[in-house]
Amino acid sequence: MPIKKSAKKYMRVTTRKTLKNKKVTGIYRNAIKKTRKAVTEKNAAQAGEWLKKTIKALDKAVQKKILKGNTAARYKSRLNKAVKNISKK
Repeated sequence: MPIKKSAKKYMRVTTRKTLKNKKVTGIYRNAIKKTRKAVTEKNAAQAGEWLKKTIKALDKAVQKKILKGNTAARYKSRLNKAVKNISKK
């Protein structure tokens, strides 16, 4: 346990930030999983819906500095490519 007053405060701040970050991380990870599941099931309509939600969640994570911009762009690009491939077939 911390001894100094400032260290105790930093510990409280860290727990608050960790909870907030985990919530946002969970939202975009769930959206990615559901998009991938729809892609594997070859359900183009559902995959398209989840892709929109995933992109929104990833953009929010970047805005809140939980993800880097290029990482989110990579996720979006790969998911978009997968969704387009199943909608072509």
